[in-house]
Amino acid sequence: MKTISIRERLPFSARKVWEVISDVERCDWVPAVENIKLDGDVRSFTMEGVGEVQEKIIKKDTESMVLQYSAIKTPSQVEHHLATISITEENEGCEFEWVSEISPDQFSEAIRSGMGISFQGLIKVLSS
Repeated sequence: MKTISIRERLPFSARKVWEVISDVERCDWVPAVENIKLDGDVRSFTMEGVGEVQEKIIKKDTESMVLQYSAIKTPSQVEHHLATISITEENEGCEFEWVSEISPDQFSEAIRSGMGISFQGLIKVLSS
């Protein structure tokens, strides 16, 4: 199992970042996704270059600003996926942390790339 993480200090309030992240149907910050359908705690979408994906929302805690989800259906042979995004308020901004566990290891570079592209999309949305 590989663990991939992004940890950055952002010049935006934690609440502003959480507004985007916590809307689990919102995809304007994820360039490879055009539409997300939510059914209970499962979101479904098609990701460009990947295919149909379903993720189970495990935790969405507004007070602690933590979102945790797991891919439960993918076109590839992913055995384990768990992602956690946490936002922490700081002076004049916030800390953003996104940690993903993935197995088998062969999918780690695709996850790293997707997280990086999505993080840049998040910055773009927050800056506009």
